[in-house]
Amino acid sequence: MSTREPGSFEVLTIGRVGIDLYPVETGRTLDEVETFTKSLGGSPANVAIAAARHGRRSALVSKTGADAFGRFVHRELERLGVDASAVGTTPELQTPLTFCEIFPPDDFPLTFYRRPKAPDLEIGAGDVPLDQVRAAGVYWSTVTGLSEEPSRSAHHAAWAARGRAPLTVLDLDYRPMFWPSAEEASREVRRALTQVTVAVGNLDECEVAVGERDPRRAAEALLEAGLELAVVKQGPRGVLAMTRDEVVESPPIPVDVVNGLGAGDGFGGALCHGLLAGWPLERTIRFANAAGAIVATRRECSTAMPSTEEVEGLLAERAGTPTGGGADAIA
Repeated sequence: MSTREPGSFEVLTIGRVGIDLYPVETGRTLDEVETFTKSLGGSPANVAIAAARHGRRSALVSKTGADAFGRFVHRELERLGVDASAVGTTPELQTPLTFCEIFPPDDFPLTFYRRPKAPDLEIGAGDVPLDQVRAAGVYWSTVTGLSEEPSRSAHHAAWAARGRAPLTVLDLDYRPMFWPSAEEASREVRRALTQVTVAVGNLDECEVAVGERDPRRAAEALLEAGLELAVVKQGPRGVLAMTRDEVVESPPIPVDVVNGLGAGDGFGGALCHGLLAGWPLERTIRFANAAGAIVATRRECSTAMPSTEEVEGLLAERAGTPTGGGADAIA
């Protein structure tokens, strides 16, 4: 069980936030879609929301534009249980939009509107509440935040303040469109790994981080970088989690996929919950897998994050059910 200072956040995330626009019509390209629904988006924001659904006191460090979508982001974060006091504004930039196309079960292309620059990449060291970073039970960053300055330096300032305390998590979350090259991303990720204790990523992201696609070799390479826990998502083979003393392999839970986007964020928030609770690693990963599976059965991301009761209900329902493909195949 993680100990925290009174009044501190159990889960503090930093980075990408914006507006997700999901098509009402599935199986159609953006030029064919006529109607979209609007929701809060951005992986760190979704992870904070997911953790809040499990009763964790959560907050986000980020920035939006000083526009109507930015106002929506602030209101929606608070409505969904996330403290938004460290979400600032950058008036010269607009709150970013992300359009999704939905082709179940495993194709969900994204189109990002983040140019000339997204406000969340304008987070500076002075925008980060370092006392809260130090005190948080889980401090969660993503690789996207390392793609540009001043966000990159702000992340390193936060890690320096935290001093590689337990449950300092890096979501490997590599998105090629945010980087000049995979080589630059790899350099920055390797530098970041020296500052964190937990890494979470899929096989593509592990290859960028440590040059390995084999799940076990990737996990071992992450541990060799000084981490305490490596979590490797293997698609239809489920999830591999490794510490220096333990290896856990958790199969995916088969579900009828509506939208695979956000499943990884649901997994992340549930992972935070289990780690903070001090659960055995096998229980934590199984719980996180189930949370991700539930999100994959729903259209949106932020509003799709399940409660603890929903996750436990799915686990009870599927106890003894043979496993096949599932949400982690696309998370």
